Amino acid sequence: VQFAESEGGLVQPGGSLTLSCSISVLTMDYYDLGWFRQAPGKEREGVACINSEGTTNYLDSVKGRFTISRDNRKKTVTLQMNNLSFEDTAVYYCSFGGWQPRGKCHPLGDYWGPGTQVTVSS
Repeated sequence: VQFAESEGGLVQPGGSLTLSCSISVLTMDYYDLGWFRQAPGKEREGVACINSEGTTNYLDSVKGRFTISRDNRKKTVTLQMNNLSFEDTAVYYCSFGGWQPRGKCHPLGDYWGPGTQVTVSS
């Protein structure tokens, strides 16, 4: 399985950016997926997950600002990011992801693409 994130970029605070990830699987329909990020000097954290039924789970700090979606036909998972802040600066990755009841989005397995840099700066 391979994950390929779209190009990130440099965004001003308050700006928006959309990340897309293509997944090389025969069918994406039954997989739970997620977006993760790693800021310098910090551990990788789950940003948003979406299960095979379309139910979503978000990191508290991005709720109301980020939206995860999936297109099984195109085999892509997308992260729409609005009202970006300095704290959102990180390398963003997509992978398999899920969560336990009342739990946080976390990776399932150890499948990672190269990631894409998102920098929020004025």
